[in-house]
Amino acid sequence: MREAVARPGEEVVAVSEGQASGQASSAVTPPAGRPLLSLALASMMDAVDAHSGAVYLRAPGEPVLEMAVMAGLPRAFAAPWERVGLNAHVPVADAVRERRLVWVSGEEEMARSYPNIAMALPYPFALAAVPVATQDTVYGSVFVTWPGSHAHDLSEPERGLLTGACGRLALRLDRATQGGDPVGPEPDLLATPAASVTPGTLGSMEATRMVARLPYGLCSLDLHGRVSFANPAAAELLGVPVNGLLGVELWESVPWLNDPVYEDRYRAALISRHVTSFAALKPPGDWLSFRMYPGPDGLSVRISPARAVAEMGRSGRQPGDGGPSLMTLSQVVSLTGALTEAVGVRDVVRLVAGEIAPAVGSQAVALLGSRGGRLHVLGLRGYPDPQVVERFDGLPLRARTPGTRALTSGVPAFLRSREELERLYPAQPRMEDGMAAWAFLPLVASGRPVGVCVFAYAEPHPFPTEERAVLTSLSGLIALALGRALLYDVKHQVAHGLQAALLPPSLPSLPGIETAARYLPATQGMEIGGDFYDLVPAQEQAAAVIGDVQGHNVTAAGLMGQLRTAVRAYTAVGQAPEEVMRSTNRMLIDLGSDLFASCLYLRLDPAAGSAVMARAGHPPPLLRGPDGKVRVVEPAGGPLLGVDASAAYPGTGIALAPGTLLALYTDGLIESPGVDIEDSLADLAERLAETGDRPLDALADGLVRDSATARERLDDVALLLLRVPGD
Repeated sequence: MREAVARPGEEVVAVSEGQASGQASSAVTPPAGRPLLSLALASMMDAVDAHSGAVYLRAPGEPVLEMAVMAGLPRAFAAPWERVGLNAHVPVADAVRERRLVWVSGEEEMARSYPNIAMALPYPFALAAVPVATQDTVYGSVFVTWPGSHAHDLSEPERGLLTGACGRLALRLDRATQGGDPVGPEPDLLATPAASVTPGTLGSMEATRMVARLPYGLCSLDLHGRVSFANPAAAELLGVPVNGLLGVELWESVPWLNDPVYEDRYRAALISRHVTSFAALKPPGDWLSFRMYPGPDGLSVRISPARAVAEMGRSGRQPGDGGPSLMTLSQVVSLTGALTEAVGVRDVVRLVAGEIAPAVGSQAVALLGSRGGRLHVLGLRGYPDPQVVERFDGLPLRARTPGTRALTSGVPAFLRSREELERLYPAQPRMEDGMAAWAFLPLVASGRPVGVCVFAYAEPHPFPTEERAVLTSLSGLIALALGRALLYDVKHQVAHGLQAALLPPSLPSLPGIETAARYLPATQGMEIGGDFYDLVPAQEQAAAVIGDVQGHNVTAAGLMGQLRTAVRAYTAVGQAPEEVMRSTNRMLIDLGSDLFASCLYLRLDPAAGSAVMARAGHPPPLLRGPDGKVRVVEPAGGPLLGVDASAAYPGTGIALAPGTLLALYTDGLIESPGVDIEDSLADLAERLAETGDRPLDALADGLVRDSATARERLDDVALLLLRVPGD
């Protein structure tokens, strides 16, 4: 039988073992005006020995859960989740949507299932979220937490106590709502000092004298981190008088402790309920050791000189020399930003190897994925012989290796030495990769496994609990980046396949005309666009066309394919250049597309030494004469295709004497931020004059390579060169 515990001024709610299934009487209701949510939460936490918790209520008229009361920890710890969307992937929202108890057993499962929470709170703790709902109405949800030492599974009695208490709370909320007195937010429940204890004392004169005689510092912090007691030794070590410490957060009263890393240790102790320690440098050169002992009302802190650290400092070494250090908050923020910018899988591999691996002391990294029931090596860095790792590419997922196990089970594996690897996985081929310890971290994004990140170490590595928590939390970040990168790479392959299918695989041979062409996608986005070129052989006169559909995406590429097909069809039926342009313009308007296109069309007659040109808003071609001089050809033309259904595109004749070279291009070749387009065109003409005698393929490569947009292209580039051989 669990006895009821009554605090001063609180309702007594008795829960017996026989009521563990949640069938305790729902008739117990707090007297009018009593804090319903606070009492229910306190009773719930006491019943299951939880150390913190909160009640969320649905916001009126919004698909949002709002925190109504929190207990056991400062609300600031849960600040990112004070208001939670019902569709958010967090435990309290999942509990409401799915009408079930959500159990998170510890930091590893938190990192696997809720990586965003694990990144903000990378501490060992367990959590349960339970919906507060009647059969007809969902009022909200409750979460409670336990120290990381809680059993891996939530017991059936604990489940029954939580679900039963939340069911009773839902009935009380239902009666309050029907009675016209809906329940709202209440003051948070934080433990306060006993009434008989005066700030700055321990409750008795003798105890105070005893503590004052201790050679090391002692102080007490409440749940907000404020100092409620400090002995003289603590004040002397910190360099702040006792009255300057009391009632103030420790890191505010002691300037050299005002560092997020030290505040993080305080949070870790409160949330995990584990003894936590750190060393801090008191200027100019004294190291102090802080050891935090958590309790329900706050922390007891022991402060003493850190002799070992001080001796290292005097010998010129710094803490952490000779071993890996965990990532700081600034490193995590920097990494998050970098991974957000990662586009493809290669970017993710490069960032993980270049930024995360050095921070955690790893010497090599591999990213593994799966396809068709087999393991695939997505990328690796740092291995003396990469081929040793690449041997695992194509390994069936049913094979018993740490990589396949992490991928299929979602459970990380920390192998501290080669002996441990061979003992746990005797059937695996021997890993002759030059490494001595490994961390296999499953990468789970949006609830599905996307891969495994392997950190390899050149020496045996112990993987303490705190480091495992950090690595597991980081795996959530890597998983999100890798999931996006894999999706991008798939889209990228599809886009490039589409682009290759829409552009001519090779240029046909035209009698009396030498040809060469180049296409380069934009370097931003999907690297696909609407620029196109084509040569259309005909029985009497061939045709050349170049165009640019607005945009550089899949939509532009698809429309480009339609335009290219239309131009070919109108050419095949013998339409004149001006008619080809008019017909293509009407076709584009009939398609109802919001995109426009520029186009330049030539009907070539090399035997007669002439051509007829029609232009729709396209950059003018460059003509290099037999004498090597280059001029801009400005044919008459009309507006962009797709603008005006009645537009006309008159033809313009030009002479093509032997040795003449025509350069047709899209604006991506000459447009560059900060550069005047007239200057770019003049530069292109100058390079064409200087190098126009070269073979066409070499000339095309040079014009593209030496352009102002060679490295950073905001737009696609198409180039089509036509030369009439000299006599």
